[in-house]
Amino acid sequence: MAARQAEDLCMDMSSETQSSGLLVKIRKFNAKEVFSWQLAKTLAMGQGLAALICGTAISSQYLATSYHMNTPMLQSLVNYMLLCVTYTSLLFCRTGDGNILQILRRKWWKYLLLALVDVEANYTVVKAYQYTTLTSVQLLDCFVIPVLMLLSWWVLKTRYRPVHYVAVCICLLGVGAMVGADLLAKRDQGSTSNILLGDGLVLLSASLYAVSNVCQEYIVKNLGRVEFLGMVGLFGSIIGTVQMVILERHEIAAIQWSWQVGLLFSAYGLCLYALYSCMPIVVKLSSATSVNLSLLTADLFSLFCGIFLFLYNFSVLYLISLVAILVGFIAFNAVPTPADPTDPAASSSSSSICEESYCTNPVAAQNDITKQEVAITVPGKGEEEEEEEEEGDTKELHGDEQLFSIPL
Repeated sequence: MAARQAEDLCMDMSSETQSSGLLVKIRKFNAKEVFSWQLAKTLAMGQGLAALICGTAISSQYLATSYHMNTPMLQSLVNYMLLCVTYTSLLFCRTGDGNILQILRRKWWKYLLLALVDVEANYTVVKAYQYTTLTSVQLLDCFVIPVLMLLSWWVLKTRYRPVHYVAVCICLLGVGAMVGADLLAKRDQGSTSNILLGDGLVLLSASLYAVSNVCQEYIVKNLGRVEFLGMVGLFGSIIGTVQMVILERHEIAAIQWSWQVGLLFSAYGLCLYALYSCMPIVVKLSSATSVNLSLLTADLFSLFCGIFLFLYNFSVLYLISLVAILVGFIAFNAVPTPADPTDPAASSSSSSICEESYCTNPVAAQNDITKQEVAITVPGKGEEEEEEEEEGDTKELHGDEQLFSIPL
């Protein structure tokens, strides 16, 4: 009986401790720490990336509807060639281990596989529109987020908290509202010739995008943005050219070129090039999962533009979807996602990032050194007297033995 009472008392005390801890956390909540300038910058840059994806969608839709073109590989090849000309050339100008010859000698096959994954991810998602509906593509394309979180947990040792899972669910609910608005407006475009094949292509594309984004996050945070873009541009141009010649040579030969067609091709390529160039910057500020959450608004931006360009019907659910996605994105980025502290690879990667920041920002390094120097305290008169007394006691105990101090 006494043991049961003691157990009940312990349970009451633990529940009181948990409730008091929750109250303390609520009292310590500081909105300025959550809604920081870093979060605002990440949010703005993420929506800028979503706007670039909207640009690619609009130009691609004009090419498909107005000019009846189905050349996804040719459109993507413009982006890879621009990346090759820009960033691969920068790798040629480097010296030491950062030179392109040294990179190719050590890990050419890794970047070849990464470029293959990236090229096929872009190709399969465009190809899926020939077999399934727009609703299926919008819903199944969200499969990239759980796959990305799983790969980040496994490869990058990222540890998510319950608030991150709740934030992802809020974003997915926003996508559901957007798809519901499309169904109510009867805007379920696309083909139904082979829905199973089309849905499979979307899931394959989402998985490939997740692999590419996790590799991108690791390379950008440890090796640099220029190396990632330069090597993807180099091998992507080679793979894209071969695939275009094999699969799209008849479609390309049938194109009736005009300045409108050239302008749409240029707009698609430049938007995709800007997306690839800017996305590593946002990934380095946050994470690949956070960036993909912000990109969920790209379909909404396309719908808003379609209201004016393609005379789509407006629905209030579009605004609800936008608010839900933004709220989920803010909630996801408000709480940091720490890496596993027991993993040596995570600690080494973080140390390499710190070393890189010191190398690229010597002023910050000098400021840290200055702070360390200032932090060294000079003993005052009272401390000197205590040291003399301790020294005298030591001499009395050890006789002629002297105490030496090593200057810092």
